[in-house]
Amino acid sequence: MKKLLFLVFVFFVFIEIFGQDKPKNFTIKLIETSDVHGALFDYDFINDKKAKSSLAQVQSYINSEKTKQDIILMDNGDIIQGQPIVYYYNYQNTADTHIVAKMLNYMNYDIATIGNHDIEAGHAVYDKLVKEYNFPLLAANAIRTDNGKPYFKPYSILTRNGYKIAVLGLITPGIPDWLPEELWKGIEFEDMIDCSKKWIPQIIEKEKPDLIVGLFHSGFDYTYANSTENTSKNENASVLVAKQVPGFDIVFIGHDHYTWNEKVKDINGKDVLVLGPQSSARQVSTATVHFSINEKGVTEKTIETEIVEIVKFKADSLFTTKFKNEFNEVKEYVSRPIGVFEKSVLTNDAIFGPSEFTELIQKIQLEISNADISFTAPLSINDTIKKGQVFVRDMFKLYRFENFLYTINLSGNEIKNYLEYSYNSWFNTMKTENDHILIFNTDSTGTHIFNEKYKNYTFKNNFYNFDVAAGIKYSVDISKPLNQKITIQSMSNGKPFYNDSIYTVAINSYRGNGGGGLLTYGAGLNKDEILKRRINSTDKDLRFYIMKWIEKKKIINPEIRPEWNIIPHDWWEKAVERDKEMLTKKNKK
Repeated sequence: MKKLLFLVFVFFVFIEIFGQDKPKNFTIKLIETSDVHGALFDYDFINDKKAKSSLAQVQSYINSEKTKQDIILMDNGDIIQGQPIVYYYNYQNTADTHIVAKMLNYMNYDIATIGNHDIEAGHAVYDKLVKEYNFPLLAANAIRTDNGKPYFKPYSILTRNGYKIAVLGLITPGIPDWLPEELWKGIEFEDMIDCSKKWIPQIIEKEKPDLIVGLFHSGFDYTYANSTENTSKNENASVLVAKQVPGFDIVFIGHDHYTWNEKVKDINGKDVLVLGPQSSARQVSTATVHFSINEKGVTEKTIETEIVEIVKFKADSLFTTKFKNEFNEVKEYVSRPIGVFEKSVLTNDAIFGPSEFTELIQKIQLEISNADISFTAPLSINDTIKKGQVFVRDMFKLYRFENFLYTINLSGNEIKNYLEYSYNSWFNTMKTENDHILIFNTDSTGTHIFNEKYKNYTFKNNFYNFDVAAGIKYSVDISKPLNQKITIQSMSNGKPFYNDSIYTVAINSYRGNGGGGLLTYGAGLNKDEILKRRINSTDKDLRFYIMKWIEKKKIINPEIRPEWNIIPHDWWEKAVERDKEMLTKKNKK
């Protein structure tokens, strides 16, 4: 008996040291979703119509693949923001298991990395998800401030047929630049490269994996927003990690919503595959790994990559039936009427100048905050809130993100510089009436770039950073050079505006934490100074207060107040007509 027990002990020690017996040949497919942004059902809760892509369709793709080979299913973050269904489970129905946890568990996800928009939901939401997921939620570079350990699991080992696959998760470290500290209190975000250099050697030594995978909620372009490869805590450092930290075989990325299927070399000359899908479950990124053991007993691997278009698949009927009750509950929520609009509001108008859309947001922000001045940007450019009865769903067109509303102190001069920075990134300096007013991406010859893949012209800068002001009367001279476009005449009530006076300003929390650079590069404030300037903040997201405001007013008549204008006026009119044509294809996307 003792001998038998000893042999059993030796067997398990052998397994622990040398791993399970591996088949000589083994194939597995890694599948990544990323930036799903609430696209769970093949239904758009905001526009009350069928959606082109969804997790329900991803389920159909998974069903087709798991009959062919083993699969590993991964999500790369930013899944609990975007559609009303995730908003509802983030903030309204918090007693039940979160719909995303229900779905990902049902789909048998193996692993996930958390994204910045998941952090945006706040501790109560993502801490709950950690408990509800049947799989680990990763982010090695999200560090507890109290003990220096990772807040989420740093990496995980997935073993299939004796082959060990190590997955290291990282989140973009730019979160403190966008989100109020209340949402990530107790966490600091390390540089992705530094963090990887710490963990990869440990993983190699301790785990001896057959494959090392990065699951990074971070984009491809490390030069974005004037960053460089030497920028500390680069928002989009995925490729830099792949190049500078040896050991990775595949790096799955996200955050930037673009398609990536690239190959880069690390510092040792080894090929590293970099993959990423479009947002809203429009695509999944896949890597099929063929393992083999050669005559020397060394594991070799070949990898085939593919970006799969999910629109080709129908929604899985079992999936849809499984979550029918949750679907109906949220559809009832978004279908609740909250008021009446006496005219339609087109978000697209805000790209070209004063609009009912931005003026309505400004009016609400000023009334909620009692501030002197308000800033807002066109957070959406292809939506319409139609005349007549409006519903909860329409609030997701009016205000896309779960931002809080801050009130901060700014001097008159800082306000002017803030606006100069905004319009510098938005409007060209027109030399003649034949120039474009909007700043589009151009090639080295100055020709506007038409993106054949996405069938649109793209702005050089993000439209959600095109801030306008209310509470003051000012003009924007599009014939003037950088930093000389803005002239502020007075406050809206006719009182003088002084550069050296201090004004209270209503601003959303993304902007109020430095997002977009308008307070930092524009107004010239550092992060510590921005924090000191904050007077107060709403306790719920701005969309919640917009909804309550409309419910209280009942009848809404959006209007343009003549507080700011663009000169020369005739140049502006001709340029708008010309640039609207350029955006037509974009609007049909």
